[in-house]
Amino acid sequence: MSDFFPIMAWNWIPGERAVFDKMRECGLMVAGFVRPEHLDMAHEAGMKAIVADPRLSNYDWRIADADTVRNNVAEVIGEVGGHPAVFGYYLKDEPHVEEFAGLELAAAEVRRLAPGKWPYINLLPDYATPTQLGAATFEEYLERFVAACRPTIVSYDCYALMEDADVLPRYWSNLETVRAVTKRHGLPFWNIVLTVAHFTYRELTAADARFQAYSTLAYGGRGLSYFTYISPSVGNYRMAPIDQFGNRTPTWYYLQHVNLQIGRLAPTLLKLTSDDVYHLGEIPSCGHFPTEENLIERIDGMPDALVGEFTHEDGSRYVMIVNKSFHESKWCVPIFRRQPEHVWIVSPYTGELLPYQGEHQVLAPGQGHVLKLG
Repeated sequence: MSDFFPIMAWNWIPGERAVFDKMRECGLMVAGFVRPEHLDMAHEAGMKAIVADPRLSNYDWRIADADTVRNNVAEVIGEVGGHPAVFGYYLKDEPHVEEFAGLELAAAEVRRLAPGKWPYINLLPDYATPTQLGAATFEEYLERFVAACRPTIVSYDCYALMEDADVLPRYWSNLETVRAVTKRHGLPFWNIVLTVAHFTYRELTAADARFQAYSTLAYGGRGLSYFTYISPSVGNYRMAPIDQFGNRTPTWYYLQHVNLQIGRLAPTLLKLTSDDVYHLGEIPSCGHFPTEENLIERIDGMPDALVGEFTHEDGSRYVMIVNKSFHESKWCVPIFRRQPEHVWIVSPYTGELLPYQGEHQVLAPGQGHVLKLG
């Protein structure tokens, strides 16, 4: 589908049709993770799903028996492989390097028997220790994963919105490293972002929801996952989109608003190739200022911004500008090194091109604008 931009609810989904309907109403496109017998519910709600079954994932991947893994994966695919809701098959979350060889047994069978479906493996972030990763650096961990498991998509999780800090530096370092590695190998990446308060992670605001989504898109991300959609009934987990009693929280509405915007932008986003990404104002240690090769020199009215540069499949140039403030709306008047004749905004409400002028030039906290240059 030309307008299918995958946005996923991360976690095991109860087998209740109303749950799937509510997810789709929230603007979610993929349910993760779904038992085979519940795939009809996902399809009827207009959603895709990551299939979860013990035959796919219940192994010690360091010592998994190759024949058992292949036979079990083939059995699951034989049962549900023709189902229209299947987007992929859940294999493992946050593996160690020593598990990669075993995981490739299953991933290779998925690629062989279900071409185009995702052998779902989600990776650790860069703040995992070398012992947890099984590699000296995060970049080495990613490279070894790509070499061993030949992924169709690279997914990782990074939670960095804290009660005592707007966003931790690790948010940017993960995006920078994952973008660099996946671009090098011609792979799309997904970012799993925070949507439930727990430990010292904060309760989401509308600005947080916008910021996590639009910053991922500015870095060229081709999928979003939300951890987590339903609040776990343990500890201090709270204010996920759906609470422990099955009710919508304010977070649900924050995500719905952002998800519906992405849905309107999707036909454009899916035709863009990421060329570069840079920061104005405060620069993360892993990032860079705009150079003489970049399109934008500065932004009047918004000194602290994130800019992604893209090329459309028709050859035209686009930029995505994100307001990095979590607290203040900003006027956004980009000053280009070579002033284009026209600047249009891709409306996040209709998807149509509109002249970028007047009130269109105001960005809410965490909001992003997709601009076409001509």
